[in-house]
Amino acid sequence: MFQSGFIGIIGRPNVGKSTLFNAIIGEKISITADKPQTTRNKITGIKNLPGAQLIFLDTPGMHKARTPMNRAMVQTAKDVFSDVNILLLLIEAAADVHPQDVSLIAELKKASAPVFLVINKIDLIARQNLLPLIDKFRNLYKFKEIIPVSATKGAGLDDLLQTIKKNIPEGPQYFPDDICTDATERFIAAEFIREKIMQLTAQEVPYATAVTIDAFRDDEAKNLIRISATITVEKESQKAIMIGKKGSMLKNIGTQARLEMENLFGARVFLELFVRVKKDWTNNDRMLQEFGLLKN
Repeated sequence: MFQSGFIGIIGRPNVGKSTLFNAIIGEKISITADKPQTTRNKITGIKNLPGAQLIFLDTPGMHKARTPMNRAMVQTAKDVFSDVNILLLLIEAAADVHPQDVSLIAELKKASAPVFLVINKIDLIARQNLLPLIDKFRNLYKFKEIIPVSATKGAGLDDLLQTIKKNIPEGPQYFPDDICTDATERFIAAEFIREKIMQLTAQEVPYATAVTIDAFRDDEAKNLIRISATITVEKESQKAIMIGKKGSMLKNIGTQARLEMENLFGARVFLELFVRVKKDWTNNDRMLQEFGLLKN
């Protein structure tokens, strides 16, 4: 008997969804940063186990969205509720229940799939505080399973995977053994650039940024990938920050993104970056559609 199933990872911003996703898959596919709303799209990762294939969906953080872009991101996360066999609600190990988690649990009443509570960052909490936290969450929702983990340390991940495997149905192998995501190399390249923008720039700049890949040419004979990308911002002042003094910021973003790409793609990368201004694009439905953040 072969088993397969879809598992959605949901949670508020900055609880470590993408870190958990990457740790499970064993490759860096989903970008990470210490800023909320780093993940904007639903991203698929494939984990093959003996006799089973688990397909994980990383989603944007759920929050009170006020802008068209953020509302589209939250809707992307909510869409997963009806598309999966299991939902993983990821929370942070803490002394008490976060108010945003309470709001999110209210949304779970719309979910038809069983929900596992996954408590992340257990390495940052005293052991005696973990059981009271579990009891508080048990009183809020009837979770199918409660599993403590540390995504950064790898603790509890085997237990999580085996528990998921026990709860997924018999099914086909949806993807070949040798792929870990259905995301295109172009998409991943754009995300790596955006990750470095999130990590290296401050204030409103990361949230007013989108990245598009204009050209992606793979020269297999030279083991070289040539990539040309455009970074879109909303204001001239943001463009100036993105470029930096004598081009220093853009060069730094490009260098760090290139190294990430070379590590994943297993080839040398030549990366060219350009910056353009599209005024107030985060509030423009047509632009949000163009960047793949809003459905047509």
